[in-house]
Amino acid sequence: MKTQPTKTDALSFIEFVSLMAMMMALTALSTDAMLPALSEIGLDLNIQRENTTQLVVTFLFLGLSVGQIFYGPVSDSTGRKPTIYAGYALYIFGCLLSIFAMNFPVMLAGRFLQGVGISGPRSVIVALIRDQYEGRKMARVMSFIMSVFILVPVIAPSLGQGILLIAHWRSIFAVLLALALGTVTWFAVRQPETLPVERRIPFSARRIIQGFKEVLLNRVSLGYTCAAGLISGAFLGYLNSARQIFQGIYGLGALFAIYFSLVALAIGAASFMNASLVIRYGMRKLSGWAIRSIVVLAVLFIPISLLYNSKPPLGLFLAFLLLSFFCIGILFGNLNSLAMQPVGHIAGIGAAVVGSLTTFASTLLGMAIGQSYNGTILPLVSGFALLGLSSNLVMHWSDRGKEPHRRENYVQERKGM
Repeated sequence: MKTQPTKTDALSFIEFVSLMAMMMALTALSTDAMLPALSEIGLDLNIQRENTTQLVVTFLFLGLSVGQIFYGPVSDSTGRKPTIYAGYALYIFGCLLSIFAMNFPVMLAGRFLQGVGISGPRSVIVALIRDQYEGRKMARVMSFIMSVFILVPVIAPSLGQGILLIAHWRSIFAVLLALALGTVTWFAVRQPETLPVERRIPFSARRIIQGFKEVLLNRVSLGYTCAAGLISGAFLGYLNSARQIFQGIYGLGALFAIYFSLVALAIGAASFMNASLVIRYGMRKLSGWAIRSIVVLAVLFIPISLLYNSKPPLGLFLAFLLLSFFCIGILFGNLNSLAMQPVGHIAGIGAAVVGSLTTFASTLLGMAIGQSYNGTILPLVSGFALLGLSSNLVMHWSDRGKEPHRRENYVQERKGM
């Protein structure tokens, strides 16, 4: 429920969701607009091994995982808005560094700074939403935001490809810089502060450590954080290897952006539907259905792939991706909301730990899948099977270990109360 209705009346619900979605979408745009340019970046910066260009994606997410640790706790003591401003400043500097990079290490440093910077709005926005909503209402808001947010991967590769047709790959970073300046200005002018002075907690290392312990020792929060990290690892494995699969195996060339967008639409559709489904069925039931479906699809598709020497027809592969990513779209908003449910009283630190652990785990797992690319789809599909199964097991472990005093809330959530 809303805890500060008077603070958010300046924005309509539609404007609030749109603003939050655009700010969070800058992360996806920073990732997906780069995908068509990876080969040109590699050639321009003298990269010898094709898989190495995937690090342009990986270092962004490494920065995200590191940055989120700090922004949440800082936002609890200084407020949400100043912390977001600091993140934007780092992101803008990272954009400038990438624009003028003359070698690959400098490019990776710029991407890392972009990740550290954008993790500010990405993580603090979750706490900002949690300041005003909880439970299924928070999941509903997150689902609407994710449905808008996910439209960015639909258009981002085409945007990047379009820029490449008329300009240098460095112009993509210039566009990101302009969008960052635009969204932070919108945020500064229209969004009120959601954490009043009387609710702020003085910044101290001891309080942060205690907050981290509370989150990490809470079985529900930790379990769903790990589950989200595992399934997000499969998603990042796809991001890392998608260009090589579509252009290398299937020879799609510039059409890669269109096929990538088609798959992204499945996630957007699922996120939009989840906003209604979560009210009727609950987060846990929907998440359970989705994760089991991912495992079944991947396990069934492995032998099908082997029949075609791990290079199945494009239509079959697209069917697998569309169904799997529809399930992932159901999971994204729900798993994060479930992880945050027990730690609403320390929303800043809770968002920091949940976001950082999820991103760090998924980055390493996604990098492992991407670097395993061998000219076939088998590493990707196997990653979906293994990580989906692991995520399912962790979710069961988390639910079986609920503390007695949380069981009543759990039963109410399952009944839709």
